[in-house]
Amino acid sequence: MDIKAKTEEILEKVKGDNGFLAKFKENPVKAIEEYTGKDLPDEQIKEIAAGIKSKIVLDKDGDGKIDVLENIGDKVGELGEKLGGLFKKE
Repeated sequence: MDIKAKTEEILEKVKGDNGFLAKFKENPVKAIEEYTGKDLPDEQIKEIAAGIKSKIVLDKDGDGKIDVLENIGDKVGELGEKLGGLFKKE
């Protein structure tokens, strides 16, 4: 089984299905087991869940949406700009 391909497949499901997203937020391992039909070993399911979690930020701002970290470099750059503003002399 190609774990990377399965992770991407389930990530698309998380992004496109609010019902599945809710299940994933509540219990990622159980949601993946239901989606895959429990055909995968526990270690692979945990690996897939970790892979998906590493690619999304689950509703940290309370708006009910997920943010997909498509380009982590942009996020780091934005953070650097914000932090740089803290140390400006006025």
